[in-house]
Amino acid sequence: MTDIATLEDNNFEEVIKSGVTLVDFFAKWCGPCRTITPVLEEVAKDLSGKVQFRKLDIEKSHLTAKAYHVTSVPTLILYKDGEEVNRLVGLSDAAAIKDFATSA
Repeated sequence: MTDIATLEDNNFEEVIKSGVTLVDFFAKWCGPCRTITPVLEEVAKDLSGKVQFRKLDIEKSHLTAKAYHVTSVPTLILYKDGEEVNRLVGLSDAAAIKDFATSA
């Protein structure tokens, strides 16, 4: 299993500024967020070297969540060179997440 690194307000922009990054905006109290985590880890392993996967706790890093208008969790946002290119809200299976992650 892969551990997906967690971002915070102070390092978010730096991490997403180059390449393709999928960020999982989540909350610890969110059941669907816990359900999607192993699926994300599986897809992250499959796409290693192509897409970087990161997580952001909306309660700890509420400034970033607010800046990107995240109002529901889980929300997956795909960034390419620092710009949002796609967004997926709610639960999805591995195939849908893989297609989403490679859509940039």
